[in-house]
Amino acid sequence: MALPAWPRLVYSAALYALSPLIAWRIWREQVLTYSRLQRLGLRLGELPPAPRIWLHCASVGEVRAARPLIEALLASSPQHSLLLTTMTATGAHQAQVLIGEQTTADQARLAHCFLPLDFPDASKRFIARAKPVLALLFETELWPNLLHACRQQGIPVAVVNGRLSPRAFARYQRLRPLMASTLADITWVAAKSMEDAERFKELGCQAGSVSVVGSLKFEQPLPNKALEESEHLLKRWGERPIWVAGSTREGEESLLLEAHSLLCKCFPDALLVLVPRHPQRFDEVANLCTSDGWVLGRRSQQQAVTPQTQVYLGDTLGELATLYAAGSVAYVGGSLVPLGGHNVLEPAALGKPVLCGPSLENFSDVAEPLLAVGALTLVDSPSALADALAGCFSEPARTRQQGEAGRKALNAHRGALARTLKGLKQWLA
Repeated sequence: MALPAWPRLVYSAALYALSPLIAWRIWREQVLTYSRLQRLGLRLGELPPAPRIWLHCASVGEVRAARPLIEALLASSPQHSLLLTTMTATGAHQAQVLIGEQTTADQARLAHCFLPLDFPDASKRFIARAKPVLALLFETELWPNLLHACRQQGIPVAVVNGRLSPRAFARYQRLRPLMASTLADITWVAAKSMEDAERFKELGCQAGSVSVVGSLKFEQPLPNKALEESEHLLKRWGERPIWVAGSTREGEESLLLEAHSLLCKCFPDALLVLVPRHPQRFDEVANLCTSDGWVLGRRSQQQAVTPQTQVYLGDTLGELATLYAAGSVAYVGGSLVPLGGHNVLEPAALGKPVLCGPSLENFSDVAEPLLAVGALTLVDSPSALADALAGCFSEPARTRQQGEAGRKALNAHRGALARTLKGLKQWLA
């Protein structure tokens, strides 16, 4: 039975009504080397050769998590090229880093552009120009008009590493007619957990189109390059207690600086490497540090880390793994503020024990194996964070054991990539 079109039409009308606000967001999220017309499905840039697979990742974290899948598709489907789209500027930068690290031959088969906004005409233009033979949406990128355009053109759509957090599920339940029509346009959902699969089905996915394959986030590539680069940093920084706070968010840095102040009472030479999630906040965070009286070094300005440096701002793109590797302990941001957390597996893959705040619902499934082996510790305040850091620096042997336990737990949960590729094979034969 055909589903009614009115929910998507109402959704599209709401998008048009909000277009002034959306235009401001486009302006903020732009990268100078990309045309803003890409947001309208125009001037996509040079596309890789046909036949093309289209993979959409929202931002930097999704691009990092999708890297094993991207490289596996390039290797296993040599007759296909791949068009990668992102929504944010940080995602675009991460995509360019990823492309630059491929072989020359694979670089010719991999391109990036911004995803058009989900207006009906923009979606149709994008699909008509990109002409993908298969559309892959990473995690929870459910755009009604883009999916409808794929269905009109007979393009199969798969949601890979499919995720629906309880918060997202509750939000989508309030839009049930729209979600039912949107999910009807999806061919296959490769869910990362049974809980996610059940949520997709409850929103309207047919049971036969949903599979549980596990999380692609466990398929972290071996971080050899980051480890090598971190050794060069440590030679210049010297031996001292170093902790790295990555992917920090607004309102969180002040809490981390408070924890660092408490830590310095026990370890006066401690160094905090602070890496904000969004580049548009780099100057804001730098000003926060200096106004609080910290001796600050900025990586973007190639400022040296001296014995007097107390906070080092990682205000560059594509270097988070290297900076994580340079520390003895990693704190993963977006978790002391109620934002759901970020990827705890990236530092775990480097053999680092991980600290997080209590807000980790977006990554609860990948956090559980680390919690089970003691490689992840949850803290709920700056003082608790400072105590946990002091414990790590006081017992370096135990800290190394925790990091190694996390790396082993990550390796034990691999396998989602092979299952995802097996499921996609029917459309790539």
